[in-house]
Parts: sequence; C-alpha cells; structure tokens
Amino acid sequence: MMIKPVVTILLCLLTTVGYQTTYGQVLDSSIKVPAKYLEKVSAKSAAIEEQLDKKSQKALEKLQKQEAKMMKKLSKIDSSAAKEIFAKSDEKYKALQEKLKNPAYRNYIPSLDTLATSLKFIQQNPELISNIKEGKEKLDEALSKVKGLENQLQKAEEIKQFLKERRQFLKEQLSKFGFVKELKQINKQVYYYSAQVKEYKEILNDPKKIEQKAIELLSKTKVFKDFMAKNSMLASLFRMPGDPTDPNYVASLAGLQTRASVNNLIQQQISAGGPNAQQQFQNNLQQAQSQIQQLKDKVMQMGGGNSEDIMPEGFKPNDQKTKSFWKRMEIGTNFQTQRATNFFPVTSDIGLSVGYKLNDKSIIGIGASYKFGWGSGWDHMKISSQGVGLRSFIDWKIKGSFWISGGYEQNYKEAFKSIDQLQNYSAWQVSGLIGMSKVVSVKSKIFKKTKVQLLWDFLSYQQVPRTHPFVFRVGYNF
Repeated sequence: MMIKPVVTILLCLLTTVGYQTTYGQVLDSSIKVPAKYLEKVSAKSAAIEEQLDKKSQKALEKLQKQEAKMMKKLSKIDSSAAKEIFAKSDEKYKALQEKLKNPAYRNYIPSLDTLATSLKFIQQNPELISNIKEGKEKLDEALSKVKGLENQLQKAEEIKQFLKERRQFLKEQLSKFGFVKELKQINKQVYYYSAQVKEYKEILNDPKKIEQKAIELLSKTKVFKDFMAKNSMLASLFRMPGDPTDPNYVASLAGLQTRASVNNLIQQQISAGGPNAQQQFQNNLQQAQSQIQQLKDKVMQMGGGNSEDIMPEGFKPNDQKTKSFWKRMEIGTNFQTQRATNFFPVTSDIGLSVGYKLNDKSIIGIGASYKFGWGSGWDHMKISSQGVGLRSFIDWKIKGSFWISGGYEQNYKEAFKSIDQLQNYSAWQVSGLIGMSKVVSVKSKIFKKTKVQLLWDFLSYQQVPRTHPFVFRVGYNF
C-alpha cells in the first residue's frame, strides 16, 4: 500500500528537479535570482508560521479547558473516577510542551523541500544574488524563516498526534458515563485542527509567480538538479538514481533485489507448483488484498492512514472554517437593465458586491450600485445619472448550481450632483428581494463564476413611483 505515495513523491521530485538532462556542470554566470524572491519567501514563511502557531496554541488551550469542564462534570457523578481519569492530564500537557521544544517528527512537503534546498544552493553560490541589494542578509533571513516554518510544521504534527491520543483516551474512559456530546465536540476540534494544518500545506504547494520563476530558472542548470538530488529532504529518505560510479549510490543498492529477479523467482515457484499453481497464486493474492483492505479499514477507523480524523456521527464539516478570512471573501460584479416607464428612462445598474462564505452553502454580503440612464428609446438616446443603490444579500445553496437568494436594498433614483443630495432620505426607495440564482463555473483568468438571478421585489408595490416587481441580473465573481 506504500507504493502509490512513494511513486507520487518520486514523480514530484522528478518534475521539480528534471534530473535526466544534458546541461553542463558549470553554473551560468548570467543566471540571477529575481530580486523579490528572497523577500517573498521570508514573508510567506513567516506568515504561515505565525498563523499555524496561533492555531496550535488555541487548539491545545481549547482541549485543556474542555477537559477541565468534563472533570468538573464527572466529579458530580463519580469523584473517584474523575480523579483517576484526569490525574495525569497536566503532566501530559507539560510533557507535550517539552517535546515541542525539539520535535522529532519529519514531515515531507515537496514544495517546502524544493524551497529550502534552493536557498541552501543559493547560499553555496552567492553570485546568484549579486544583483540583490543586501542579498546575503535577505538570504539569511529567508533561511531562518523557512527553518522556523519547518519546525512549526513538525510541532503541528506532534500536536495532531497528541490530540488524537487524548481523544481516544477520553473516549475509552468517558463513554460509559454518557459524555456523548462532549466527545463529539472534541472530535470536531481534532478534525478542524487537522484540516487547518492541511490547508497551510496546500498554501505551500501553491507557489506564487516569483517563486515559480526562480525555481524554473535554477532548474535549467544541471548543477542545481544534482544538488537537489543529493541535498534535498527526499534524497535523505530515498536514494535517487545517480552516477553508477558514485560509491554512496552503489552502497544504497547493496542487498536489494531487482524487479527482474523478483519476477523470475515468482515464475519459478509457480512452475514448480504444478498445473493448478497459477490459480492458487491468484486466489492467495486476492485473499492477501482482502486482508490488507480490512487492515486499512481498521486503521482508518482509528484515525490513521489517509483519513485525517474520525467524522462524528451526523457531522458535516464546514470546509470554509479552516480558510483564512480573505479566502472566504467573494468579490463580484453584476448588472441589470430596466425598460423605460412614465417616470424613468431605460436604466442600467452596475453593481459591485463583497460576500463572505459562512460555509459551503451560505454566503452573506453587501454591495453598491450606480444607475445610468439611456433615454426613453432608440430615438431619444441620452446618457444620464439616475442615482445609486446600497445592497445587502444572502445566498443559500439548495442543490447543484441552484441557490435561493434574498436581499434588502435602498435605491436613490434621482440624478445628483453632490453627496449632500443623498442625505435626503425621503428620496430613497426600499426593495425587498427574493428569488433564484444559478451559478456556473467558468474557465477564465479574471472571472471564476457566472451568476444569473431572477428576483421578485415584493416591496415594489408600496413604492411611489412604482417600479417593476421583477429584477433580472447577470453577474460575475472574481
């Protein structure tokens, strides 16, 4: 079962490093690292480290407080059991803090490994940053920040393991006392912390343009590729194919059987087993696969393997909860056009909105719009200012790409020449909207989604002058 992750890791390295090339060993003097590369690496590493540290401390403090509450509750039920179960809780947390001073967990992240190794390579080849003012100081700072991030990620893995162990211990000890609600809450806490750590890793695996440019530039030289193959974290875990005359490479293959030799041995055993040996071999293989799957299922149930955490029964995780504030924001634009009436010309509203994702199915937000007038028809074209609007909205996903949308708006439907005119509140009209939206993802560098809305203004019948009760809008989200 380890073959797939190992192959994935090797392919990641081969893609990044591009080992088999025909480039020379001499470093081209014309190659220079982009000036902002070191600054971006430092800023990104420091930001993730700081956020991860806050989340880690918060997760531990929250669990410790919850344990204190459960101890207090259990003391009223069975005081002796409460003392026995929670007697060593403080010692466990203190032991973890000591362990975090020198975490032993090694966590492999391909992009972070490439980043750290590239900085070490630049350190050995300072001519690469001769174009950067105070290049050495900035390189030292970048190395320090990346090292700090690596250390923080190791701490996070230690904390994840600790949280899982405490969860399992409390479950075994408190289930019989009816602490179902409290145990589910702890399960959610452990799940969200693991999901948050995973989110930060994904940020690392999404390099910015300046990072990509620097790595691509260095990867054009065989010197850097060879350096990666020998000095990266992956190189310390798995010896990559190298120079056949390299004694270290030869030593790493000592005692290993080749694939051909293993296949020959299997064929010999099958041939010696008689005419039914092939069928027997397949049956044994299927049985072994079945047993491995059973073992995998047990590991998954215990919170290991590829499953980050056990899902509490009936619990639907909020994937937005682990994202940063800015990643939960959704900026959009929309427009609508209304035909001319006895009181208004043909008008078009161009609006901007900012939404906040409460969860995967709910978005709330605010917005503003500006109204243009186009005249009363093709024979009477005239561009004019027809007012502004203030908006608030909520969208709730019902199924697939369909959403229920609602909103409260105020519209100033008169031309104005100064902001002071907008203080005439009697000129503002109130709208209450409810309807349907269809959101379709689009493949564009600028827009991510197209949003089509059909809304009913149920307050339009109270407006003077009265406006059209139905609103059709088309929007795009960035």
